[in-house]
Amino acid sequence: MTELTGQLTWPFPTPGPLLGTAYRDLYLAAEGDDNQKALIGDHSLLPKPWDPPTCHNPQLRAELWTWLDQVVVWVNHEYLWDPDGTIPPCWPQHPHLVHELAVLADQRRRAGIALDSSALEEWHRYTLPGFLERLRGRLKAHCETDHQPWPARSRHARHTNDQNTQRRQQTFDDDVRHISPAQQNTASRPRLTLLDTPSGDFLHD
Repeated sequence: MTELTGQLTWPFPTPGPLLGTAYRDLYLAAEGDDNQKALIGDHSLLPKPWDPPTCHNPQLRAELWTWLDQVVVWVNHEYLWDPDGTIPPCWPQHPHLVHELAVLADQRRRAGIALDSSALEEWHRYTLPGFLERLRGRLKAHCETDHQPWPARSRHARHTNDQNTQRRQQTFDDDVRHISPAQQNTASRPRLTLLDTPSGDFLHD
């Protein structure tokens, strides 16, 4: 994105064509008629740009990264004055930022196509400030100039090593094994539901 001479504000970056198709399919899955929904197929398999791991197509994934990078440049230019509060250029190396930026971008896209300003007001009042507050709290001063190694890397490695993973699994297994027959019966017992019948009777599910 380059400086737009003479314009007071930059326009929000437009998603590329593959992202546009993904968003169209999601819209049809939610709002289309029965035939359109049937043509879409299994809705649970649709890529959701606000959740990057669901975008399995390599071209779509690459387009998503390009768009998010443009959104980061846009947010830094349009909303952030203090250099210590900007989204760092190493954002792709911070998984929590990747997840949050995808949602931030999608929410702003949705607000931008709404037919009134309510969604955009909510994005200004809640979504963006909440994101920036979490950004400051999580990164602190670790990446003000250059990207720093993940401070919690060693703790994460301990958490996921074989010994601790097996220990947690053993705890889970012990808990499941000690569920009493009475508890199991309670969990599977049919519940009574009040149905709208002329007599007002309670009937089993």
